[in-house]
Amino acid sequence: MMDVHERLMWVMLVQDFIQNGARIHPNKTALVCGPARFTYAQLDAMANRLANAFHKFGVARGDRIAIYLNNCVEGVVGIFAAAKADAVFIHLNRTTKSDTLVSILNNCQARIILLDKRAVTQRLPERILKEVGSLREVIVCRDAASSEKSRPEEHMDFELIQRTSSAERPDSHNIDLDLACLIYTSGTTGESKGVMCDHNNITFVTHSITTYLNNTDNDVVMNVLPLSFSYGLYQLLAMFYIGGTLVLEESFAFPDFVLEKMAQEKVTGFAGVPTIYSMLLNMDIHNWDLSSLKYLTNAAAGLPVEHVKRLRQTLPKAKLYLMYGLTEAARAMYLPPVQSDIRPASSGIAIPGTELWIEDENGFRLGPGEVGELIVRGRNVMRGYWEAPELTAARFRAASLPGERVCLSGDLFKMDEQGYYYFVSRKDDMIKTRGEKVAPREVEQVLYAIPGVQDAAVVAIPDPLIGNAIKAFIVARDVVLTAAEVISLCKARLEDFKVPRDVEFRDELPKTSSGKVRRMDLR
Repeated sequence: MMDVHERLMWVMLVQDFIQNGARIHPNKTALVCGPARFTYAQLDAMANRLANAFHKFGVARGDRIAIYLNNCVEGVVGIFAAAKADAVFIHLNRTTKSDTLVSILNNCQARIILLDKRAVTQRLPERILKEVGSLREVIVCRDAASSEKSRPEEHMDFELIQRTSSAERPDSHNIDLDLACLIYTSGTTGESKGVMCDHNNITFVTHSITTYLNNTDNDVVMNVLPLSFSYGLYQLLAMFYIGGTLVLEESFAFPDFVLEKMAQEKVTGFAGVPTIYSMLLNMDIHNWDLSSLKYLTNAAAGLPVEHVKRLRQTLPKAKLYLMYGLTEAARAMYLPPVQSDIRPASSGIAIPGTELWIEDENGFRLGPGEVGELIVRGRNVMRGYWEAPELTAARFRAASLPGERVCLSGDLFKMDEQGYYYFVSRKDDMIKTRGEKVAPREVEQVLYAIPGVQDAAVVAIPDPLIGNAIKAFIVARDVVLTAAEVISLCKARLEDFKVPRDVEFRDELPKTSSGKVRRMDLR
């Protein structure tokens, strides 16, 4: 069996991930989705049928195909079918509101959209066909909870395509410099931007991730993150690249069910975000047999130090990979598991094959202990923003070497003497109060250390005397806390100007689909 380095020789394009699997081990389970199991050969044939249908519908090289579905087999097939058809896939979060959906479809000039029957009952196809001039075809996929097989007369049906379309592999003309997908991200700003990812970007990032995670084709990864989210998408890509198995669930809304599935499937890897780990740490997970679990990963938002410590105590045999990335560079750094006990607050070092450094506002590189903007260099840096040259120019800058570009992360970091990086704050989130700068993360780490605090965030609120004051938002579980107690505990560990003036308790915090707190909503 070829290892990941040998496999790279056979991979140029995203469709090669599944085609290699179908060639090397056609009968191996590639995807577990609900009660259904699919082999590499089955998924490859399904993607071929859909890709051939795309061509019949007039899809040309570089056309955009939107996937508006929850995590499901049809979404997975749609991703690889778009690649096989030399098209560009856009997997959109199913929670995206209709106004935003129309805006995105118009922005990317989508030709085809895959959606579910629930969207049909909501009369969404009629609206988007009317308001999105580029759209030529709507393909309806079954709802996961529905056994209905009939085809809506006015739209194409995914199941009908699978019964009638050719399973022959379509001809492909793309090369690795062609676009593979657009990932729309609004982050915490609310402004949707389509990040352009080419096949070269995706192949490189996937290879780098599977290298530092030491993935093998024996790995079975549980993914509860949306495939519309870069972190979730790369769980799929990594497993298919390496020839492993992906267990795909819609979400982590039912933790007991997910943990039972992990035990049944002997899952070796699990990807989470702080919200998910916070839920796990409030459960007795020893009720399930997770002895097959080799590693855990965290990305999107930084994992609080207290959660790092508790995870290490709760699952001591599972390696913990703390990671940092951004949609514009997919994955930028990881913390080797041996360091999670030594440097639990660190986001790590550059992923294999890339380079990082920190700059001040004038573009000069900074040394250990100095705070500045993180700069990312490597093939993980994406192509820019779709149809947004000004935004692209602001985020992607020419590098010192001719013909190269780097990505300005928009995040403030510092580095220690050994070269490990530490997230400080989003540039826009840094709080200025009483003439001092306060990083929200520093205050939040103290809040998370308070027993019973499950979630926390701090923001700046206007104050006529000091410019800005600090307000804390807290989600507490199984404990009664008062604002006065929280402030008192903060005073014991923080300088006066870092102590929150106000504390508000909530049942939950507003977050993006990737688990990041939407501070703009709190403000």
